[in-house]
Amino acid sequence: MYLAKIYVTYKPSILDPKGESIKSALHRLAYENVADVTMGKYFELKLTGVDQDDVAAQVKDICDKLLVNVNMETYRFEIEALEAV
Repeated sequence: MYLAKIYVTYKPSILDPKGESIKSALHRLAYENVADVTMGKYFELKLTGVDQDDVAAQVKDICDKLLVNVNMETYRFEIEALEAV
């Protein structure tokens, strides 16, 4: 079994309104040294499979088809093997 950790954020060319709101709030709280805030999404998927490369290909397919708006967002993922219990 494998655990896929998927991180999704806006592409650099896309305005992140939630991130901008958080940055403004931090500045109002006197955290003026905060230069930028990026807000994103995080997913964890547990997948069965024998080969890590096959699992990675499946995670990429899941991201491209469902979890990520590929026009506006970018993603990266990590896959780790889970020990059988």
